[in-house]
Amino acid sequence: MSTVNPQPLWQPDPERIAQAQITSFQAWAAEHHGAPSEGGYAALHRWSVDELDTFWKAVTEWFDVRFSTPYTRVLADRSMPGAQWFPGATLNYAEHALRAAATRPDEPALLCVDESHEPRPVTWSALRRQVGSLAAELRALGVRPGDRVSGYLPNIPEAVVALLATAAVGGVWTSCAPDFGARSVLDRFQQVEPVVLFTVDGYRYGGKEHDRRDVVAELRRELPTLRAVVHIPLLGTEAPEGALEWSALTSADTEPVFEQVPFDHPLWVLYSSGTTGLPKAIVQSQGGILVEHLKQLGLHCDLGPEDRFFWYTSTGWMMWNFLVSGLLTGTTIVLYDGSPGHPDTGAQWRIAERTGATLYGTSAAYVMACRKADIHPGRDYDLSRVRCVATTGSPLPPDGFRWLHDEVRDDLWIASVSGGTDVCSCFAGAVPTLPVYIGELQAPGLGTDLQSWDPSGKPLTDEVGELVVTNPMPSMPIYFWNDGDGSRYHDSYFDTYPGVWRHGDWITVTSRGSVVIHGRSDSTLNRQGVRMGSADIYEAVERLPEIKESLVIGIEQPDGGYWMPLFVHLVPGAVLDEALLNRIKQTIREQLSPRHVPDEIIEVPGVPHTLTGKRIEVPVKRLLQGTPMDKAVNPGSIDDLELLHFYEDLARRRN
Repeated sequence: MSTVNPQPLWQPDPERIAQAQITSFQAWAAEHHGAPSEGGYAALHRWSVDELDTFWKAVTEWFDVRFSTPYTRVLADRSMPGAQWFPGATLNYAEHALRAAATRPDEPALLCVDESHEPRPVTWSALRRQVGSLAAELRALGVRPGDRVSGYLPNIPEAVVALLATAAVGGVWTSCAPDFGARSVLDRFQQVEPVVLFTVDGYRYGGKEHDRRDVVAELRRELPTLRAVVHIPLLGTEAPEGALEWSALTSADTEPVFEQVPFDHPLWVLYSSGTTGLPKAIVQSQGGILVEHLKQLGLHCDLGPEDRFFWYTSTGWMMWNFLVSGLLTGTTIVLYDGSPGHPDTGAQWRIAERTGATLYGTSAAYVMACRKADIHPGRDYDLSRVRCVATTGSPLPPDGFRWLHDEVRDDLWIASVSGGTDVCSCFAGAVPTLPVYIGELQAPGLGTDLQSWDPSGKPLTDEVGELVVTNPMPSMPIYFWNDGDGSRYHDSYFDTYPGVWRHGDWITVTSRGSVVIHGRSDSTLNRQGVRMGSADIYEAVERLPEIKESLVIGIEQPDGGYWMPLFVHLVPGAVLDEALLNRIKQTIREQLSPRHVPDEIIEVPGVPHTLTGKRIEVPVKRLLQGTPMDKAVNPGSIDDLELLHFYEDLARRRN
């Protein structure tokens, strides 16, 4: 990587820097906790990782975290895994999420949007009342602290109410989106044995209704621990026999009672994509998520009571949990239930306009789809309130940065962020006071000692290495469910560098402190001893108008050779002829290097993804290595299983 400083694409003006919460926080932390008052973000970040205990204490004070019993110290044990945060403290996540109801009862806490694109508000007082009513009913059903409560729900207000009511009683929330099939849901929920299931009768997507009553019946049969099923009639059907009605459980005017639980009490279970084997059931704590999300949303995303926070997501993805945490900062959150591109590709921009979103988050894939479809958001929609567009899911290519800058507006803060389900937060990304460079994440997050390491554990600058975090973060998993001795948790992150979190991404930390993500290290291309990120190849190839999507795999051969095929999914009408083949190779050679040029270019009927939209490289690699389908992939985690048969057949023919 070049260390020459290019010109930033965007720089915050002095007024924006002065008004950012992180600026006020730094001045206050300097006065009260010895943080550096000079040196800007870089100095604050250095202090936050060097003085970890003091930093997190400062975060709890700045955001007025309410501990009902005090903590004895901030960090009792720094070892990873096993760090112990705020021992002795008790608190409740939901209590903090509903605090704004006291001062702004009639303002919207939620703006709910479906494919009609008409926002419907739910006020803070209405949200608090429904949570109070439902929490009382959950207690009446016998739900006790530590019991699991599950939701098979789209991104609707009922899902937020159910999560907060579960947290209020000290239960453990877990959810899946209703486009997941029964097997996928059971692979997740059967691990944690829920006592209550909230479910819809179906959902609307792409202008069509999808009836899910058969799936719900199967879930009820296959989850023997359920004591109650709650029916939400999204499509207007009657409650099935034995199910409770949502409206009956949420109609009382009940002040919520918040169970005060230990800091490390489980809040929710998230799941890894589970592309191979059962998904990991990742458990995060009430206190850990509370303080990490206050830091991430309040300081990094700069959200507060005046903001409207819209992130396109589903309840099957950590970004939904992250979106709900917007409530912690008093922000109005926007829930969109529907297709990201209905009735047309510009749908999300229209929702941002109609809801007055100030921070709008989406996937890198959606940005690139808009670019390809020749969408002009700044021209066609009033996006004057949007201060920041954030992207995640995969690295935002340089063309995506340029397109947002040119087509939304030139004074746009573009935050490409990267983290993971594993911490339900960002390792690196948004900093409101720093410049944005094309293709780069602005900086590592506060309190996160993010580094790039070589195989021997030496930190690298301006070179590609493994993404590691060398100090504990409060939102790291407290454990995986059903992992009694912690071996699966240990093997997932700590088997490469003892005591240091290895995430499984290739990154470059630049000499100016920014971060570049190159793709997953477990599927990384390693040709002639040189490591290459798949993301770089996708970015180059998918600029070509004929290519809808691509997938590159590198496979070590038994004879010591290396086979690197590039699979291309073409747009309708395009043909993979000699001319296009040559253009693909030439593009890769010129924009990357001759070493990046694939051994073969193969047309495919489509590229398979996880249910959260990430292309799956490792299972395809395993199939091509001859691993049987049932061992190479968990079928319930894939968006279109039929596509995998193509790769399976190719492997058979090759072998």
